[in-house]
Amino acid sequence: MNKLASFVFIILLFCGAALWFLANGSLDDFIKQQIETQGSKLTNQTVLVKNVEMKLTKGSGAINGFSLSNPEKYNYPNAFSFETILLDINISSLTEDTIVIDEIRINNPQAFVELSQTGSANLSDILNDIEKNLPKSESTEAETETGTQSEPNIRVNKLILSSTQLSLDLSALGNKEHQLTLPDINLTNIGGEKGLPASLLGAEIAKQALSSIWKEAKEEQKKKLTEKAKEKLKEKALEKLGGFFN
Repeated sequence: MNKLASFVFIILLFCGAALWFLANGSLDDFIKQQIETQGSKLTNQTVLVKNVEMKLTKGSGAINGFSLSNPEKYNYPNAFSFETILLDINISSLTEDTIVIDEIRINNPQAFVELSQTGSANLSDILNDIEKNLPKSESTEAETETGTQSEPNIRVNKLILSSTQLSLDLSALGNKEHQLTLPDINLTNIGGEKGLPASLLGAEIAKQALSSIWKEAKEEQKKKLTEKAKEKLKEKALEKLGGFFN
């Protein structure tokens, strides 16, 4: 159970505390508290979770009502949120050196991307903070005072963000807010063949997931601004043509 509890925590994108010292009390409530505490430390924003429902004997679980707040200088209350994340655990790997999560699936997450007049963006700012707050050690083993491994290595075979609902606010750039549905984002082999300790893998998942959304948002930004520029050129051409006939 200790190894499984450790690995369950990391899948919520933001983790860093160990679960192997868990004693009495509710595992679900403990995971919820750690997600909120460690996620907030990692992102410098407020992370909230409604509840956690773990079915350890079935190798599955869910975390419900997740939200990541926006930096104060932006208008959206949240930068990222989702109703439910589902976990598919490879139970047979629990006796191996590397625990395997076959799939983490987030259906219809919501991402709120806002750009400022200076060119900064909320997701970019959060990603910069994550990078600054990442654990300094790149070691794939966490050692106790006795020299034994205290934290399991974990690998995620697949992370799917399905049909992300993107709110892209380009108002500060003379455009408008756009509502889009992004194509599915599929991330694979997170942690590599040997995996990473929970404290490092959670941060890596957060970085890769938000970076992928930010990449898609930048592509959409480019398209929308290009379309707007073309519209303005067309309007000017029609104005000139109208003046010619008048």
